[in-house]
Amino acid sequence: MSKIFPKSANALPLQIVIFLAIAGGVATAAVTYYSTPKYLRVGYQPVQPVPFEHSLHAGQLGIDCRYCHASVEKSATSSVPAAQTCMNCHSIVKPQSPLLEPVRRSYETGEPVPWVKVHVAPDYVYFNHSVHVNRGVSCVECHGKVNEMTAVWHDKSHSMGFCLDCHRDPANYLREPKDVFNLDSPTLAAQGRLEKAHQNIRDWKIMPPQSCSGCHR
Repeated sequence: MSKIFPKSANALPLQIVIFLAIAGGVATAAVTYYSTPKYLRVGYQPVQPVPFEHSLHAGQLGIDCRYCHASVEKSATSSVPAAQTCMNCHSIVKPQSPLLEPVRRSYETGEPVPWVKVHVAPDYVYFNHSVHVNRGVSCVECHGKVNEMTAVWHDKSHSMGFCLDCHRDPANYLREPKDVFNLDSPTLAAQGRLEKAHQNIRDWKIMPPQSCSGCHR
């Protein structure tokens, strides 16, 4: 047997065990990291430091999304409101509510409220909010009917297939720009105005990328 297998083969079983252990550890770490609500997020609804009700503010009171998410039309991110934005109202409305203590503390100290992000694109994905909302894609298409949510949850899959469905056929997802922030407005297609959607695509030269480099930069 010694003439068939070199002496180094004696270490092969140990090497196989070490390899399998490392591979198993890497696989376990990957599954643990990516198969969590942070990545498989549909239904993800974290507890927030302040029980902000979108159904009250955006729904019942009709506050425009842009009042809090001020940069959504101008930049890649939608921005989270500073405590100053909250205190514009809450210095008068329920100013002593214990539920608003984190907001008051943030306003006084300058330390941000530790909001837990519900919608987070992976590091390898590029997404620009302004490009979408300025061409008629409503918040609802990606975030669901936020104006009906007491506490916001992750409503859409945000998978690559989800994005490509829209990029391949944007006409079914467009609204008139004036209706983008009206979360109850139907799409042009749902209104029976599909030709108008196609006209907007032509007029505004809407050409959503379908290649890898469009979103993975």
